[in-house]
Amino acid sequence: MTAALKQQHDDPRRLSVVDNTRKEISQATARAKKSSLGQFMTPAEIATFMASLLPVASGPVRLLDAGAGIGSLTSAVLERQVHGDFNAPSIHSTVFEIDPTLIPHLTETLEHYQQEDPRISFNVVSDDFLRVGMMGLKTERMAPFTHAILNPPYKKISSQSDYRAILRKAGIETVNLYSGFVGLALLLMAPGGTVCAIIPRSFCNGPYYRPFRELILRKSAIKRVHLFDSRTQAFSDDEVLQENVIIVLERNGVQGDVVLSSSRDGTLSDMKTWSLPISSVVGDNDPESVICLPTTEEATGVIPATFASTLKDIGVQVSTGPVVDFRMRDHLRAQPEEGAVPLLYPVHFVDGDLCWPREGIKKPNAIVLNDETRRWLYPRGNYAVIRRFSSKEEKRRVVSTLIKDADLPNEFVGLENHINVFHSGKRGLSRELAAGLNVYLNSTVVDVHFRTFNGHTQVNATDLKMLPYPDLDTLLEMGRWAERQNRLSQEAIDRCVEELS
Repeated sequence: MTAALKQQHDDPRRLSVVDNTRKEISQATARAKKSSLGQFMTPAEIATFMASLLPVASGPVRLLDAGAGIGSLTSAVLERQVHGDFNAPSIHSTVFEIDPTLIPHLTETLEHYQQEDPRISFNVVSDDFLRVGMMGLKTERMAPFTHAILNPPYKKISSQSDYRAILRKAGIETVNLYSGFVGLALLLMAPGGTVCAIIPRSFCNGPYYRPFRELILRKSAIKRVHLFDSRTQAFSDDEVLQENVIIVLERNGVQGDVVLSSSRDGTLSDMKTWSLPISSVVGDNDPESVICLPTTEEATGVIPATFASTLKDIGVQVSTGPVVDFRMRDHLRAQPEEGAVPLLYPVHFVDGDLCWPREGIKKPNAIVLNDETRRWLYPRGNYAVIRRFSSKEEKRRVVSTLIKDADLPNEFVGLENHINVFHSGKRGLSRELAAGLNVYLNSTVVDVHFRTFNGHTQVNATDLKMLPYPDLDTLLEMGRWAERQNRLSQEAIDRCVEELS
């Protein structure tokens, strides 16, 4: 028994004992093991907050904790019961944990609560939640749960894995364990049951998580979402850099306004709360079912309603740069030379300008033009380009640079895979259109809107396709305005976009 566990009879707040144990185990567990299991245990402050989001029971509670660890989340719920806040006539917890080294801690914690309150009972399942839960769903031997609280594992699953096959049988198509856990937990809920989960924000957009988004929108109502302004603080003890949200779902619930809240970190000391209609969170008739989560109330609906065109409407496409350098290593050149053309990386775009060639960089500046490379190159022309990688801590997520036909010395240009390029049929755009897109993409309203649905470090071509755009005439007017300026300041860009909206 750890020193922290020996304090249990002296400490009326059992959760603080559990949290001390969590810290001990976290420090003693190799990061490789945490990563292999997707195992990052929940700090006490966050566990308490998540438990507070579960509705007070009006009858017997059947609580699910899938991936319970040492019991931090279940303990937070049972604290409410012991101290009279939950006050359920009975509460039975079914907790799953696959790591055998955590089972003794988990069992001892739950035994403590059972001794404190005879209305509490529990069942520790030392097995795989997805396999057992799927069997319970299929055979209907597992009684529907009224409440679920989860910090599911974060780990990618391949298309050929057993987990993908198991989840498909339940009608859950997904690429990560965390969304599989939440999806299965939701299907195991009784009508009106509530799921509260802390999960990565990556599910909000992108084609891989679209089936999962469709599942939760079809089977539940989104009641609450909490966002953390910092990527690094929610699980700071484990150095987790994934951006997380806490989401509350009601099985078969009637969808009304969504309550949103945000805080700097897991202490929740500066929490702000506001509400939005569901149409501001999930767009009407959006085929991708993208979930937009503004981090402040002021960030809601910043793109003018008049900007409602798609890239298809304006005759533009956006693609990832086609040159994958390690596959063309023999054709790369450190500096320009005869028979070679510019090869552009993100490092060649500085403060909104194309800086090519660049001395003293680790990336090559050129690629040889020949029969093998020609198919991967774009013809010289006017393009707007955006780097693919950025984080929420950066001043801007969406940063566009204008490539002008006149700035390119050769008939072709190489665009490396870490940038996105706006083009027309893999050819350049008109001078005014490329300049207009560059203005719009560098506006504050686009950056703020992008942050509402993008929760990872990539700015993908798919994300850029989903943005609303001004119509063609407005973009051309923005381009003509830009050509009259000596220098494009952020203030001037935002004023131009506002005046033309």
